[in-house]
Amino acid sequence: MSMATLTSLPPQWLSIVAVFLLPILTLLLFRGKDDNKKKGLKIPPGPGQLPFIGNLHQLSRQPYVDFWKMAKKYGPVVQLQLGRCPTVVLSSTETAKELMKDRDVECCSRPLSVGPGQLSYNFLDVAFSPFSDYWREMRKLFISKLLSMRRVQSFRYAREEQMDKLIEILDGAYPNPVNLTEKVFNMMDGIIGTIAFGRTTYAQQEFRDGFMKVLAATMDMLASFDAENFFPVVGKFIDYLSGALAKRQRTFNNIDRYFQKVIEQHLDPNRPKPETEDIVDVLIGLMKDGSASFKITGDHVKAILMNVFVGGTDTSAVTITWAFSELLKNPKLMKKAQEEVRNAVGPNKRRVEGKEVEKIKYIDCIVKETFRKHPPTPLLIPHFSMRHCKIGGYDIPPGSTIYVNAWAMGKDATIWDNPEEFYPDRFMNSEVDYRGSHFELVPFGAGRRICPGLAMATTAVKYILANLLYGWDYEMPEGQKFEDFPLIEEGGLSVHNKQDIMVIPEKHKWD
Repeated sequence: MSMATLTSLPPQWLSIVAVFLLPILTLLLFRGKDDNKKKGLKIPPGPGQLPFIGNLHQLSRQPYVDFWKMAKKYGPVVQLQLGRCPTVVLSSTETAKELMKDRDVECCSRPLSVGPGQLSYNFLDVAFSPFSDYWREMRKLFISKLLSMRRVQSFRYAREEQMDKLIEILDGAYPNPVNLTEKVFNMMDGIIGTIAFGRTTYAQQEFRDGFMKVLAATMDMLASFDAENFFPVVGKFIDYLSGALAKRQRTFNNIDRYFQKVIEQHLDPNRPKPETEDIVDVLIGLMKDGSASFKITGDHVKAILMNVFVGGTDTSAVTITWAFSELLKNPKLMKKAQEEVRNAVGPNKRRVEGKEVEKIKYIDCIVKETFRKHPPTPLLIPHFSMRHCKIGGYDIPPGSTIYVNAWAMGKDATIWDNPEEFYPDRFMNSEVDYRGSHFELVPFGAGRRICPGLAMATTAVKYILANLLYGWDYEMPEGQKFEDFPLIEEGGLSVHNKQDIMVIPEKHKWD
């Protein structure tokens, strides 16, 4: 079960259960007691449950907020029952450290969710695959061949090409407003698409537009409710009646066709040799030479592509737009950020180069503060306990789904001064980082399941943000004030600002 399935709970499935399946569920209820009630176990506290659905009725479209409220009442370790799935939510630095460091061996697997399972070609990927020897080998391959720092640096051409396109748009916009949210998402899509599929394929506008629509539908599917995750016996029937099963299959078929088309293009012996290898080139090379420790097939390639697009596009764009939204709402902070970038880079450059970005300490502070206040995935991809363990002094039985509420940890006043304030300067003299060693800031997770795309994501985020701050001064459309710009969380798989960023960019005039 992925966190995404908790963010969209359509009410019609409850009526289906009540009318058609109540007798079956009644029998299931009395088949046995939950293992968590075994005598002698110290089970975490949590809210009361209803028959059949457990605590599902207590979750809104913002479950991370619901879990935060529960944590304030019951403590940093909360036990829930989501349908037939025992679930634990952790909301403190100490318990997150226990899970992802001290108990990593026992809890580094993933629950077998139907949506991610189908989209990963039966768990052939890295993000959603359960812990196994296969997963270890696939992760090793994923990092060494596709997302090493050397490989990330080699993707500079894609970032620069897409930035040049954005520069042209913003330079020519004044005095008209631009939807910067839309432009940032398009840019990230262009970067990931070029890296994954290659320049030639992703330069075809018809292909790109079609794929973006299919990818958006795929993200919506991952954020949808699948009853089969919560009711293993009868859930598939519920999904059939509600239409979720057919929609899931249709979405999978659509994106699979795009992946298959790209693979066939790359396998074409008449295809011109590209200047730079893309991800599909690398994976097909591994298919052909057999150098991997397991046989790589087309489905392996597709599963990895799914991880690259789902994990690399939306979350990075969300981070950039949240950072810019916060700066926009606070003109003094915006001015300071622009001055920091411009002083570090110097005047009259077309764009900030990647090697220059790494020298701008304040950009790193802005990104850290954005990860703290607006983690792109507020509840990290869930862990799954393979063996009994203890966290926070409580017993966690095997077979439990475990969430880390990174969003709640960012609001913890015992860790952060004035946590509601967006204040990048708090990181200026701080050693706290987001690479998995400091558990108060874990947007990418930590331990064995830390996101392997961390380097690629943060490189793109800082590069785009630095360039947006460097080249233009911004005005709000007529009648609007910077201070009134709304910050409203919305979304499923990742949480974005409901309000698009509409600004008038004016090319910065150097003294």
